[in-house]
Amino acid sequence: MILPAITAARRFDGSAHAPFLIGDERVGWIRQSDLDALRRWPDVFQIGDASVHLAPSLADVDARTAALGAVIAALHAEGKIPGWRNEIYAIHNDFDAPPLAFIERAASRFFGTMTYAVHLNGIVKYRDKAPELWIARRADTKATDPGMLDNVVAGGIGWGIGIEPTLVKECWEEAGMSAELARTAERGGAFHMLQSLPEGTQAELIYVYDVLLPEDFTSHNQDGEVGEHRIARIEEVARGIEDGQFTVDASIATLDCLLRRQWIDADACEGIAALYERPAV
Repeated sequence: MILPAITAARRFDGSAHAPFLIGDERVGWIRQSDLDALRRWPDVFQIGDASVHLAPSLADVDARTAALGAVIAALHAEGKIPGWRNEIYAIHNDFDAPPLAFIERAASRFFGTMTYAVHLNGIVKYRDKAPELWIARRADTKATDPGMLDNVVAGGIGWGIGIEPTLVKECWEEAGMSAELARTAERGGAFHMLQSLPEGTQAELIYVYDVLLPEDFTSHNQDGEVGEHRIARIEEVARGIEDGQFTVDASIATLDCLLRRQWIDADACEGIAALYERPAV
């Protein structure tokens, strides 16, 4: 049986979307149902039968950023781009590639552009009993997946911040974890999400980390994005993933940890290996 989270991580219908290109490079996916909203900007978008191209006249990063910024502001005012974050994301298909443009984070799913994130598994190992995991419940005010279970720390990587600096920043903001402790985290797997969501398309590369936490560790959320933290047994976490209580991202990040540490049978995670490869669509 393939777990629902593994299926959801690649639940994407390419025929319901138009590829979004800058030059010859596909940088995103726009829903067919959203194309009419973009037709009022013919100087920004060239909308064909099979694709959407950013206008070639927008020939540099600054021009593209300004043009997209005006569009995004208008769409947000109309409610088509919800959850404004005041964070800057770069449009680039590889983390180390030069940006082609910059956009507000909330618009990344409307345009289906590649984003990047870190997820942290917080592990407590005991001398006299089985290890446990710290997990979080997302605040009810979160724009995406409110109230669902999550990893102890998870966050998007904004422009100009590296992977590990983001991890350290998010560890403090979401769990009150010291930088010294956060820097002891070890890199796990990295997997590609491509799923359709109410706000658009999540095309995201997620970097997984594990950290060993002391038995007396207590989480203290700093930014209001976490409703609660608690510690849970491995079997409880596995059951929560199977029942769909965790976000899709957190489910895959947690399964990556459980598989690497041989705390779960690989047969229970059929299909997960494909998530470590970039989808071909």
